[in-house]
Amino acid sequence: MSENVYDTLKRRGFVKQCTDEGAVRARFEEGPVTAYIGFDPTARSLHVGSLVPIMGLVHLERAGHAPIALVGGGTGLIGDPSGKTEQRQLLTRDDLRANFDAVKKQLGRFLDFGGRARAVDNAEWLEPLNYVTFLRDIGRHFSVNKMLSYEAYRLRMEKGLSFLEFNYQICQAYDFLVLYQRYGCALQMGGDDQWGNIVAGTDLVRRVAGAEAHGLTFPLLATASGEKMGKTARGAVWLDAELTTPYEYFQYWINVDDRDVARFLRLFTLLEEGEIARFSALEGAEIREAKAALAFEATRICHGEPAAVEARQGALAAFSGGGAVDAMPTTELARSRLASGEGVRAVDLFVEVGLCASKGEATKLFKSGAGWAGERALTDHMSGISAEDFTDGQLVLRAGKKRRHRITLGD
Repeated sequence: MSENVYDTLKRRGFVKQCTDEGAVRARFEEGPVTAYIGFDPTARSLHVGSLVPIMGLVHLERAGHAPIALVGGGTGLIGDPSGKTEQRQLLTRDDLRANFDAVKKQLGRFLDFGGRARAVDNAEWLEPLNYVTFLRDIGRHFSVNKMLSYEAYRLRMEKGLSFLEFNYQICQAYDFLVLYQRYGCALQMGGDDQWGNIVAGTDLVRRVAGAEAHGLTFPLLATASGEKMGKTARGAVWLDAELTTPYEYFQYWINVDDRDVARFLRLFTLLEEGEIARFSALEGAEIREAKAALAFEATRICHGEPAAVEARQGALAAFSGGGAVDAMPTTELARSRLASGEGVRAVDLFVEVGLCASKGEATKLFKSGAGWAGERALTDHMSGISAEDFTDGQLVLRAGKKRRHRITLGD
C-alpha cells in the first residue's frame, strides 16, 4: 500500500502548520484531493525560494491527487503585504500577463498540465467583480479586528498599510472559495507567512459554501548559516535558465552547507528515503558525493536530465580535471582585445563574465589571493590578462574555490 501523501510531506519536512492534521490525512485516504498553492507573478521567473511549495505540488501529483498552481494575475495587481515592510511596486496588466505566461511555462517543467494538474489565473474572476456586490456578499464575512491581528498586517502597520494591500487577504480567501466551487478544491497550501490568509479562506468556504476546507503551511526555509534560501552574493538563484544557467544552478546546490544536505535531499529531490539515509550518513570528504547527488537531482527536476548531465560534466571539468570542458560556462573573447601589450584588465573581465558583481569586488578578491587566470594568481586591480595566459585558445578564470569560467579566443 502506498504511503499517504500527508505522511510523505511530513516525513520529508514540508509540514509546518495544519488546520486539522487528522482530517487532512483522512481526506487523502478517501480518494483524489484537489489542492492549490498561489504564486505571485511579480517577475518573469520564480526562484529557489519557491521550490518548497512547487515540490509540495509535485508530491501531490505523484500520489495521484490534483494540484492547482494559481498564478495570481489578479492579486498581483494589489501586491501581497506578507513579509514586506514596504508596499510592493505595482505592475501593469501587460507585465503581469507576460509574467504569468513565463511562470506557467516554468511550472510546467515540474507539473503535468496536460494531466491532473492545472494552472489558473485569478484575474479571470477577480477583475470582473462588481465592487459593491463583492463587499456585500464577501466582505461582510471578514472581521477587521481579526485581520489586523495577523502578522502580515501587523508588520505593515508599522510603516503604513494601504487600503489596497488591506484587501489582499479578502481576495485570496475569495480565490479559495472560487476554486472550491469550480473544482472541489478543499485544501490550500503555502508558505507559513500565508497562514492568516489561508485560514481566512477556509473560514470563507465554510461560511459561504457550508463546506469543510483545510490549510497546510510549509516552513520558511533558511540555510544552516541563517541566510535566506536562494540568495547568493550575486543575487537570487532563478529557475529560468536564461537568468541562472543550469551550470550555475548545479553549483548553487553542490556548494550548500554540509549541515543542509540531508534536509535539502528530502525537500528538493525525489530520492527514496533509503538512498537519502545513505547519503546523510556520509561524513568528511565523502559528503561531496551527497552534494553531487543533490545538485544533479535538483537540476534534473528543474532543467531536465540533459541539462543536468551537462552541468555535472562542466563541474567535473572545472574542479577535478575530468568531464567535458565544453560544459563549463564559457565566454568568447575577441583576439583583437588582447592586441595591446597590456591585454585586458582582469577586473574588467571578471565583472564581464559574472564572476564578480563589481570592479571593487574583483579587486578585493585579487588582494585576498583568491583570483586566478589559469595557474597564475592575480594580485591587484592592475593585473592584466594577455594572449600568453591562453593555452590552445582557452583560459579558465577562477574566483575562490567554487567559481570557474572558461574564456575562449575568437576572431
